[in-house]
Amino acid sequence: MLINRFAIMSLPPPSFRFLWVFVASLSLISCEQQIEVELPETETVYVIEGKIESGAAPIVFVGLAQGYFDPVDASSVGQSFLSGAEVQISNQGQSIALDELCTGDLTPEALEQAAQLLGFPAEVLGALNLCVYTSFDEALIGQSGNAYELDVLIGEKELHAETEILPAIPLDSMRWAAPGSNDTLGLLYASFTDPDSSGNAYRWYAKRINMRPMWDPLAGEIKDADFVAPLGSVFDDSFFNGLSFEFGTFRGSAAGSTAWDDDFSSGESGYFKANDTVAVRLCAIDAGVYDAIASYENLILSQGSPFSLPANMESNIDGGIGLWAGYGIWQDTVICLQ
Repeated sequence: MLINRFAIMSLPPPSFRFLWVFVASLSLISCEQQIEVELPETETVYVIEGKIESGAAPIVFVGLAQGYFDPVDASSVGQSFLSGAEVQISNQGQSIALDELCTGDLTPEALEQAAQLLGFPAEVLGALNLCVYTSFDEALIGQSGNAYELDVLIGEKELHAETEILPAIPLDSMRWAAPGSNDTLGLLYASFTDPDSSGNAYRWYAKRINMRPMWDPLAGEIKDADFVAPLGSVFDDSFFNGLSFEFGTFRGSAAGSTAWDDDFSSGESGYFKANDTVAVRLCAIDAGVYDAIASYENLILSQGSPFSLPANMESNIDGGIGLWAGYGIWQDTVICLQ
């Protein structure tokens, strides 16, 4: 056996070895300096998340923006939704106050109805006391071609936003096709003709409305509880004004979904399956709504990329952040046939 005598000679004598380690440790500790960073006080930032669709009642959430270092749990999420705000919508010179609806005050039957209206699972709404502002006044049922002003008063803080429900533009046709080797998983393809007027913008949604089969772990449930927009769901006519073309789209996953086919490892995430029945919406949106959603999606898509440029999410809320969106809806159904 060969022994590196130079390595042995380089070690301290046995009687001093532990003393040497101890002294070295003390020297390292003495070099440490405890630094306390005091984060500056920040102004309270209010968040608005609201929409009004053609043929539907308005829905508005009012909340507080959370700090970067604030804990995120069920309690903090519930507390970030504010009650007690004064919310009104103005349409064609008429202003109507919205009613506050908090899930903590609902019966189990009403909670199920609220879950369908808001697109949240009833279990989530039951665990969190979420407050939403809405009105079923006929004057506030969304109408194509109308502009809607939103005003929110929280204490002495005023927030304002405007949006418009633009006329819906129909798709020419839709089809399902499997682009890969697995002929049961595919994408939806749509043919579309953009009007010959610049500045049009759109958002795409889809919802699988068929029930899960008996072999499915979630057998008997509808595949999608609400319409889901995939990342990259908004586009404008900057590059195709007045043209006819075909585009394909993946399937989106609902936020917080725990369904097995939304798990990337399943191999089915992002795909529509053969024999699915899918309701599709193409929504006309105004420029402010497009800019806000596009900036949000770009931030999500660029996460983790060292080549992405720093950017802030845009908002159409004066006095706060968030989105007040009008949607002119065209809807149809496609069956995914092989």
